[in-house]
Amino acid sequence: MSPTTLISLDAMGGDHGPPIVVGGVREYLKRENSDGVNFLLHGDQAAIEAEVLRLNVPVDRIEIRHTDKVVAMDEKPAQAMRRGKGSSLWNAIEAVKTGEAGGAVSAGNTGALMAISKLVLRMAAADLERPAIVASWPTFKGYTAVLDVGANIDCDAEQLVEFAIMGEAFQTAVHGTKRPTVGVLNVGSEDMKGHEAVREAHAILRSGAFDIDYHGFVEGDDIAKGTVDVVVTDGFTGNVALKTAEGTARYISGLLREALTSSVQAKLGAAIAMPALKAMRAKIDPSTINGGPLLGLNGIVVKSHGGADARGFGNAIRIAADMARSDYIAKVGPNLARVSAMFETAAAEPAEEPAQ
Repeated sequence: MSPTTLISLDAMGGDHGPPIVVGGVREYLKRENSDGVNFLLHGDQAAIEAEVLRLNVPVDRIEIRHTDKVVAMDEKPAQAMRRGKGSSLWNAIEAVKTGEAGGAVSAGNTGALMAISKLVLRMAAADLERPAIVASWPTFKGYTAVLDVGANIDCDAEQLVEFAIMGEAFQTAVHGTKRPTVGVLNVGSEDMKGHEAVREAHAILRSGAFDIDYHGFVEGDDIAKGTVDVVVTDGFTGNVALKTAEGTARYISGLLREALTSSVQAKLGAAIAMPALKAMRAKIDPSTINGGPLLGLNGIVVKSHGGADARGFGNAIRIAADMARSDYIAKVGPNLARVSAMFETAAAEPAEEPAQ
């Protein structure tokens, strides 16, 4: 039998708490590869037990640890760190630190989750200021990992190289890509394009210093094309790109809905095309891609959308379980250490004397 993987859950986080979290456990347990994954739920024991009974979740797959403390969705990160110890969110992450759990999932306050995760687990690389958030972006070829999408607004070359390393390992662990291709997002494909940090990261990745299948620069339209498996960018650009894509998707969905209900003939055509429309909807359904890991920590933490439904939360659990059962941490650690050493050595080298 394969060893058991324990996933720690903040059962009180998000807009709906235990009904969605326990429902997410049930959704995950329907998956073919869910064997060997059990759950540790933190929060109001009575409320969690009521949902376990209502949803008929196998009691032998879960353990409940009671706490009355909850980090509010609108609580400021600094306040959450001061008073959050012993809360359902804190305890879920603490279980990862102690090694009891292989990963944690929360739909709670994003700022608090990031701050507490950094405080409890620490960063895997000393120069990383905060975790990078990775998004699984639907493309014509499957899914592309895009990072960072909001945590690190201004990034230097070292951070971009670290994102490449973490994103490549994530793509293998979660989406099963054997040797992911990596690209750096830029305003053009030519070597001289972009600002200094982008060009420097490009040169390092292209040099072959790391065992990464580096494609080179990619542009915005390459993301949806699936030109590469991992797209690296700073958090400012990544977040703008993500929000723009989400807004465009909603706009196109609205236009399509309006067109398909505009007349009797249109409704008839929609009925005929329904199987294809359902397949398209499933591809872009937020529940299908819900779950953004916080990469760069000494442990696995996945952020679920606060308003996710049970199926969406179940997908966030899947990401955490897949990462916990992979060699993600072991693969990322040595390469991150090499990046830090490389830049420390470069910083220690004396500047060249100008030619006389």
